[in-house]
Amino acid sequence: MTTTEILEQYKSGNLELEDALRHLSGNGIDEMGFATLDTDRMRRTGLPEVIYSSGKTVKQVAQIAERLYLKGIDVLATRVTDAMYEAVKKVVPGAQYNPLAKTITYKHREPELAKGYIAVVAAGTSDMPIAEEAVETARFLNNRVETVYDVGVAGIHRLFHKLEVIRQARVIIVVAGMEGALASVVGGLVDKPVIGVPTSVGYGANFDGLSALLSMLNSCASGVSVVNIDNGFGAACQAALINKLK
Repeated sequence: MTTTEILEQYKSGNLELEDALRHLSGNGIDEMGFATLDTDRMRRTGLPEVIYSSGKTVKQVAQIAERLYLKGIDVLATRVTDAMYEAVKKVVPGAQYNPLAKTITYKHREPELAKGYIAVVAAGTSDMPIAEEAVETARFLNNRVETVYDVGVAGIHRLFHKLEVIRQARVIIVVAGMEGALASVVGGLVDKPVIGVPTSVGYGANFDGLSALLSMLNSCASGVSVVNIDNGFGAACQAALINKLK
């Protein structure tokens, strides 16, 4: 029962005070033994419970996905494997898999989309897995998304060819490895929030994304914020919250 339903049951006399308090104390928590689901997170924060699959077994991911599905909660799983998808689709009919993004998604109904759109800009084709994670997450959170891929600073004229699409977005996610310069370039060309996502793409001195992270953190372009290395999911969550502001 939702909090409203519990209070209505108590008000009508169909639920004793002690029972109502017991329901309320456990409301939004679903114990599974190996996992404790936060089923009230969407109402509380505007972002739903999501399955981070790395480190979990195939069976655990499938069981969590099934529990969310049966409770009427939309399903998003990140960092999944092919084997995880094969298990999940057996218990969540209609689940969608993006192998490049390593995501599984399922929506119970077609949502009303936010008015504006989010632009996801990737410096190189090698950055696309992280960019696609951001795309799948943003779409799961009921946003329109426009993608602009392979427009890194090594051929900066490619970016200008797509600049109007980028400028019309309400929020821009910039995904870049190597030296991570693209976030600063975009930040100096637009009047919208820019969320930088450094990736672990690059040669040795890239330090698995650390050089890109530091470059983005040290950006002199105003309006650029930065999430952690390879965190397309986190960037999309932040962008979605911004995009739904009136």
